[in-house]
Amino acid sequence: MRVTVFGTGYVGLVTGTCLAEVGHQVICVDIDQAKVEGLNRGVIPIYEPGLEDMVLANHGAGRIAFSTDAASAIAHGEIIFIAVGTPPDEDGSADLQYVLNVARTIGQNLGRRAVIVNKSTVPVGTADKVRATIAAELAKRDAEHAFEVVSNPEFLKEGDAVKDCMRPDRIVIGTSNAQALEAMKRLYAPFNRNHERIVAMDVRSAELTKYAANAMLATKISFMNEMANIAERVGADIEMVRHGIGSDPRIGYSFIYPGAGYGGSCFPKDVQALERTARQHGYHAQILEAVESVNDRQKFKLSELIERHFTGEIRGRTFAIWGLAFKPNTDDMREASSRTLLAQLWAAGANVRVYDPEAMDEARRVFGERADLVYCDSPASALTGADALVVVTEWKTFWNADFDKLKAALKHPVVFDGRNIYDPVEVEAAGLAYYGIGRGRTIAAKS
Repeated sequence: MRVTVFGTGYVGLVTGTCLAEVGHQVICVDIDQAKVEGLNRGVIPIYEPGLEDMVLANHGAGRIAFSTDAASAIAHGEIIFIAVGTPPDEDGSADLQYVLNVARTIGQNLGRRAVIVNKSTVPVGTADKVRATIAAELAKRDAEHAFEVVSNPEFLKEGDAVKDCMRPDRIVIGTSNAQALEAMKRLYAPFNRNHERIVAMDVRSAELTKYAANAMLATKISFMNEMANIAERVGADIEMVRHGIGSDPRIGYSFIYPGAGYGGSCFPKDVQALERTARQHGYHAQILEAVESVNDRQKFKLSELIERHFTGEIRGRTFAIWGLAFKPNTDDMREASSRTLLAQLWAAGANVRVYDPEAMDEARRVFGERADLVYCDSPASALTGADALVVVTEWKTFWNADFDKLKAALKHPVVFDGRNIYDPVEVEAAGLAYYGIGRGRTIAAKS
């Protein structure tokens, strides 16, 4: 099938590439000329395991192309995806200006029947706005071309997006039009051979499904962080608790890892946007407010532990920071816990030496050059001259640390483990002080 994808960001690029991988003819459109030129030269703007090789292979085979020419791309596509950003507006609601700009462009250039697919994460009712925007532009041209607007939310995990796209656990399609549903089924047929993955529903239910899924996952994380803070105070070990409740199949082990707060491009803005949507419809979404509040507070947890250990004497100290991305297997630092931690350390007069396997270029873009920040090329070099180590992102390369070498390298033998990847007993046996999230066993033993 002939597919057009508006947007070469995370969702647009992964979606377009995976559709090309199964044989569709894809054009990805973006207004960023430099990004498009880079993609056509094989420069991938994001880090995602497996994506670069797939883009290069499909571009070389002629199944995917990148362009700034919206008119020709619209003429190409029998299915046209809108996969542009929906950043938070000033009041926390989703900003739809980019989605509606694409809708206007489609209406200005549509020349035949097409299925328009909302892939962006958008509030309930956005499909109606997209439909009205396209219809208004067609009316200005006195043009009559049939089109349907479908909601097809993405469920891609950064770090696993290619796998999620190629082997989806569900494909949600929101439409009340039989022809549009059949077209989407044909599009996704290569992903749907093993068993039925398509979940068809009305448009508004599909739009809410995306927000509900992310809000549920964010709720699990904030709940566990709440439990971790209780565990710390009562002398329990949250990791033991996690195993105890995760073994219940009604709860499961996914997304119940305590830590320094969630970040990224989805959970923070989607929880906030859903809460604002509820408010706009006269409903007070107390759980969503609490999820957001707990997460905001949790991002200060590492700085609180550091203040506790050093009894507030932070000025002039140097901290080695392992991990900057909001999660492993991505270079995304949007809403990352590391950003909150660094801001707190700098405000207290500390210096930092940072390392991340993939996010160093992004860190330079975000922070620039400053006297209290040193970019390092390895975990070991980040330790040079450091008073303490702070682990913020649970990259696999950090899991098997040599604690004897850590003790020898650090001025003060202390590790702050923001993701609970280390065994406190093993760390302390090597002569290092250990601070984790909700590891009340060690805190109780020292009190």
